[in-house]
Amino acid sequence: MRRLTLALALLFFVGPALAGDKLADLAVRRKERMTKVERKKWDKALRLRVGKPPAPIVNVHNTWTEDVLVFDARPDASVEQNTWDTFLRCHFTDKTHHMDKRLAGVLVGAALRMKSNAIDIVSGFRAPKYNLMLRKKGHEVARESQHTQGTAVDFRLRGIPIKRVWKYVRSLKLGGVGFYKESAFVHADTGPIRFWAGR
Repeated sequence: MRRLTLALALLFFVGPALAGDKLADLAVRRKERMTKVERKKWDKALRLRVGKPPAPIVNVHNTWTEDVLVFDARPDASVEQNTWDTFLRCHFTDKTHHMDKRLAGVLVGAALRMKSNAIDIVSGFRAPKYNLMLRKKGHEVARESQHTQGTAVDFRLRGIPIKRVWKYVRSLKLGGVGFYKESAFVHADTGPIRFWAGR
């Protein structure tokens, strides 16, 4: 009772910042003198007051549109089809297309496997007009690109070596996987299974 009175007096007279430090010191000293059983009860009571930590999330950032899509960090994470289509729209024409939702599983699965919470999208849907323009400018894009069919995404995980991401996506055997070391991204699609390396 005496310590509680002292703590309240400190809180009232000395000021909130200093009193908060004193209260924390008192709590630490009291906890040091506790038995193991008392300490467990204290910790349990504290956890109940603090509450559960927030559920982990994965942030997916579209580098062209600056849009961010947030997924729950779990293997079965899903997204509404319209939201997915809009998020991966062609940045050049602003047109949307039906995008394969299995790509969301590839992205979140890679993030979970590599313990990353941030994904950068380099390319999603590509309007045929934009794809043709890139081909004419000499970029490495296929004439019948999976991007134009809504079945491909190019991405990177922040802070994770591209080769590790590429190996993981290859292991899924879901479709095509391209490794672009210089450009620092991995291509994943749900078309025929094939592997390649680009610039």
